[in-house]
Amino acid sequence: MASAYLTRTPSSASNKDLWTLSFWIKRSTLGTTQSIYGVYADSNNQETLAFDSNDKLYWQLYQSGGVVGQLTTNRLFRDTSAWYHIVVAYDSANSTAGNRMRMYINGVEETSFATDTNPSSGQDSQWNSTTAHSIGRINTTNYFDGLITHFNNIDGTALTPTSFGQSDSNGVWIPKPSPSVTYGTNGFFLKMDNSGNMGLDSGGGSNNFTTSGTITQAKDTPSNVFATLNPLDVFNTSGRTLSNGNNTYTTSSGNNSEVAGTLAASSGKYYFETKIVSQSGSAGSSAKYGVIGVKKINKGTLAAGEAATIYSDGRKNNGYDSVSNATPGYTLNDIVQVALDLDNNQIFFGLNGNWGDNAGNFNQTFANATALYTSLSTVGEWTPYLNKNVTNDNTLTLSANFGNGYFGTTAVTSAGANASGNGIFEYDVPTGYTALSTKGLNS
Repeated sequence: MASAYLTRTPSSASNKDLWTLSFWIKRSTLGTTQSIYGVYADSNNQETLAFDSNDKLYWQLYQSGGVVGQLTTNRLFRDTSAWYHIVVAYDSANSTAGNRMRMYINGVEETSFATDTNPSSGQDSQWNSTTAHSIGRINTTNYFDGLITHFNNIDGTALTPTSFGQSDSNGVWIPKPSPSVTYGTNGFFLKMDNSGNMGLDSGGGSNNFTTSGTITQAKDTPSNVFATLNPLDVFNTSGRTLSNGNNTYTTSSGNNSEVAGTLAASSGKYYFETKIVSQSGSAGSSAKYGVIGVKKINKGTLAAGEAATIYSDGRKNNGYDSVSNATPGYTLNDIVQVALDLDNNQIFFGLNGNWGDNAGNFNQTFANATALYTSLSTVGEWTPYLNKNVTNDNTLTLSANFGNGYFGTTAVTSAGANASGNGIFEYDVPTGYTALSTKGLNS
């Protein structure tokens, strides 16, 4: 969401002493204060649930210039590859002080807090008041960067996570499609499944939110997590930024840097797409795409066989040795296709709908294509890999589509076929290949 948010101002106040919020989030940026929700009357009266700059989760009620209730976790939330289910239940009339503010993570109540300040009996919150309620920020600051889905507000009841989530056949905690709850006066259910109206209330009422900024609908869900670029697995973070749900990678002048994916595989067949979305300067040889062995992203000391990539100037590279004229190269807005076959330990590259012949051409159907690398290592796992290889080029922005259907914030122009119902890509996915996602890995 970055600088986007949703907002609603209730026309009348309802139950400020008894309510439950349930939602699912997937983080993108770490190490900065980010509000999941915020209610801001003025600097002395506000409420927020947010991640702090240390990646702890805190829920704070601030009234008349002072903290009247606060929970700050000891645990850190630094997994950008996973969805978190968060439930907070407010019950200020509860006779047990420690049960007036309760927090649950992935179905389990959180009990270890760095700060645990209980509100007094009957203490009003800001939630369900007539002050503007924001999702994705507080006031005009602390924007949340990541994904949010299935945001529920239960007005008048304190509930537990089992009202909203359940374990699937693999024991993974996932959302219930339609929670059996009573939403109440200001209650709502934002499924965020309508790309044209992300603030639509699906809870049976009409408590819709207004969207501001660009909110992109992703295929990534708690039930099917797609690969993204990993902010924790990079070389040379100076001048490097990840954005758009960690699917876009920008590096500035003078920096040689690289980034790997969040999901990896040792078997199966997987497909993804990448492209240069912007560049300045002579970036003819600076972009490099492909896959890399997990834990081999080790600051330029790769050995032969530890990567399988192609440069934008046409060379291919196996982690150490480069071979000229493997392809004709690619440039701004060209879409590079990657088909990773770990059942036969080979990888194919395509360009703008055609596939390579490993003789300097992209002019084949996939059935007639030649793998650019064969005999990939069968030891360990492979993950997507993007690299800016030339330090004296200016700004370079690369974007990957692992199945969400976007390059940056731009949707694919016409979705291809054969993704086995798993992901949206610009071009046809070769038969038998699928997106690198939890659904794809399980299949």
